Amino acid sequence: MSSPCKLAAWVFLCLGSAVAAAQPSDQLLAARVLGPQWRKIAHAAGMVFSGTVMSVEAPPARAQAVPAIQIKLRVDRAIAGVKAGEVLTIREWAGAWSMHRPMRAGQHVLLLLYPPSSLGLTSPVSGARSQIALDASGTRLAAPLKERKTWDTQQTVIVSVLQLERAIRGAREE
Repeated sequence: MSSPCKLAAWVFLCLGSAVAAAQPSDQLLAARVLGPQWRKIAHAAGMVFSGTVMSVEAPPARAQAVPAIQIKLRVDRAIAGVKAGEVLTIREWAGAWSMHRPMRAGQHVLLLLYPPSSLGLTSPVSGARSQIALDASGTRLAAPLKERKTWDTQQTVIVSVLQLERAIRGAREE
């Protein structure tokens, strides 16, 4: 390798290290997104995945024992309790559904859901905090985090699903 190539490789390595060191840890990001109890949320979840909402429907109340909303999702990235590519139909009690952000077909979300109950119902472990809207690509949070750096500027922090996945997997292994 020629000397200029070695120098370029060294500069690239140094810059990469500096950028990596400047990024917040995955655990810190998980706490910012999911809240201070994020480890408990990760442990309580029976299903954790990012996915695409395929449909949302409210079957007639007389057709079911408990009024529920049915959400059909395709698992894009499996983290726990599901398989990538799987199509899930989850049922959530209609009363719980009204307490967090409604989902719509085509939306990309990251969900941390309780294991299904004996009635086959589930919901996000900590309500809206466990139902995270993702961008159109399904790879990052829809809205970047704002981090205060000094009295007059803010730094925008882009959070990827991969960063949250690493934190959640780590917490579940503890």
